[in-house]
Amino acid sequence: MPRPEDALARGVPRDAGAVPGARPRPAETWLRIVQVHDRISHRVDSALHTQHDLSLTGFEALRRLTESPGERASMGELAEALGLSRAGVTSTVNRLVEQGLVLRERGGEDRRLLHARLTPAGRQRVAQATATHDELVAHLLTLLGDDAPLVTDALARVSAAARIRR
Repeated sequence: MPRPEDALARGVPRDAGAVPGARPRPAETWLRIVQVHDRISHRVDSALHTQHDLSLTGFEALRRLTESPGERASMGELAEALGLSRAGVTSTVNRLVEQGLVLRERGGEDRRLLHARLTPAGRQRVAQATATHDELVAHLLTLLGDDAPLVTDALARVSAAARIRR
């Protein structure tokens, strides 16, 4: 004899994967990752331009330099850290040099290498811009709620697996 609650379950698949949208297709997941990245990047870039006269890429370059030994890094190291081509990092560093935020220097032992070094003005600008960046990103990501650790862990695994090994 069927129980009364079975009537409520009639037609509901037992496997969540059979429910449309319960397990998104890889193309849907990829689209969401790209959309979130693009939208957050655009919002943060706009705020950094408006409030600190910095692009998001310029901000990230300055932030990497603050984290580097002696607040200095080779152009290749910056390109790798930012995910840019050498031409892209050169363009970014050129803008930062024009603003007086970074100095370009030749390498100590290998004079062929160019390094970017943070100036006091660059240190001050990145300190001010960090609060804007971090507060806006934190605000936007609060929508992840309790899923934040799960999403962060999953994206870290994908990022590590997709990293180009040199």
